[in-house]
Amino acid sequence: MKKIEAIIKPFKIEDVKDALVEAGIEGMTVSEVKGYGRQQGHSELYRGAEYVVEFIPKVKIEIVVSNDHYLELAINAIKEHAKTGKIGDGKIFISDIERVIRIRTDEENEEAL
Repeated sequence: MKKIEAIIKPFKIEDVKDALVEAGIEGMTVSEVKGYGRQQGHSELYRGAEYVVEFIPKVKIEIVVSNDHYLELAINAIKEHAKTGKIGDGKIFISDIERVIRIRTDEENEEAL
């Protein structure tokens, strides 16, 4: 089992969600987050005053998949639908999951997904 964490631009979340559902990914967790990478924030004007926005609003998607087939489907869906070609498109992180337990039924691992 693998966990996919993707940090993307907020306006791309609906496209990515639709692509994941179409790929057969049944569940995901979405969080609003803030951060920066190479962008290092940016300056904005508000009522004539300039201020620095150090942390850029992003969306974090977390998905756990049972096998490499779904892993590749999810990665491709995220890459294709989150990309704008501009700085700040985001990152995808993949990690191993040792164990999953569904609280309601006590099912474990693939059955719990």
